[in-house]
Amino acid sequence: MRGSRRKLILLLLPVVVLVVVAVWYLSRTNIPVMEPAGQIGAKERNLIWMGVGLSVLVVIPVYVMTIAIALKYNERNHRTKKIQYSPDWDRSRLFEGLWWGIPIVIIGILSVITWCSSHSLDPYRPLDATVRPVTLEVVALDWKWLFIYPQQNVASVNMLEVPENTPINFDITSDTVMNSFWIPQLGSQIYAMPGMSTQLHLEANKLGTFAGSSANISGVGFAHMTFTTKSVSAADFNKWLAHAHASQHSLDTASYNQLAQPTIGHAVTYYSSVQPGLYNELVVKYMTPAQQGQVQLQ
Repeated sequence: MRGSRRKLILLLLPVVVLVVVAVWYLSRTNIPVMEPAGQIGAKERNLIWMGVGLSVLVVIPVYVMTIAIALKYNERNHRTKKIQYSPDWDRSRLFEGLWWGIPIVIIGILSVITWCSSHSLDPYRPLDATVRPVTLEVVALDWKWLFIYPQQNVASVNMLEVPENTPINFDITSDTVMNSFWIPQLGSQIYAMPGMSTQLHLEANKLGTFAGSSANISGVGFAHMTFTTKSVSAADFNKWLAHAHASQHSLDTASYNQLAQPTIGHAVTYYSSVQPGLYNELVVKYMTPAQQGQVQLQ
């Protein structure tokens, strides 16, 4: 029996060491999705931890019991008659109820959580707020991001600046292959597709600078298709708008066609004005004539 316990300890020791090292590493490593800066990101982080916690209730006992049973009921112990063979255990209602009942309960809990969170975290669902939201039109290009502020009549490339504690209503499309728009600390990635305008609603609840990127491989410049998101005070946001309006560049059809050419590592650029309806034109141009007619009627 002592030998079996010693073996059990030796087998469990690497697992314990691995868990300790993993906890130490995670506590010292910046994982954006685990350090949310917005209400959507915080809810998604809580879902991750809840899912992991419920899964651990099944995974850890299964592995512990697998090792313990393998050590206790090995051939040598059976041969030396240290352990008695009990074939009636396979018909135990208690044990079968445990190893079927517990996973069923956990899966049921996860199903309810998934159902509720799928509706509460629907990317198309506007956020509740007492302040006026900021509308942003996002266009994925090769290999950069164009951000159009239609209410403020400015635009930027690879720089997204938003006011703190203000809902941001994103309309997202692509003028190239399919991409995925993602700011991990704010939450919810969503696809950017040509000929389609997807929606996303996010909010930054604190000041800071957050990394954004494409989460969908889109060609040779994919690794460099990143952008910076800054959450600033309302006063600093107005200063940023004034800085953008002072730019010598304007975004019209000609300048957009030049911008749309494939580039890698494109510098941050500002546009002091934007041609009205440019975003809608980019969405409609991938549609058939019949679809374009329906859009115009709407």
